[in-house]
Amino acid sequence: MTSPYSHEANAEVADLQAALKAHGITLPSLGLDLASVVQTYGPPLVELGNCNLDTARALTAALRKAADR
Repeated sequence: MTSPYSHEANAEVADLQAALKAHGITLPSLGLDLASVVQTYGPPLVELGNCNLDTARALTAALRKAADR
């Protein structure tokens, strides 16, 4: 059985991927945490995954820029 939130969670991951891509950022391991998808007592967790230093710097810069708006 999968979480009743699975469709919503998949859509949110896709939205996050698109937002990151708009800033030239790709998180290769971005996805849903499998263990949290199969449980039914709460929304699944989004696994941001690993990234290299250049990606971390780009993400930091994008977040700082957005915070200054």
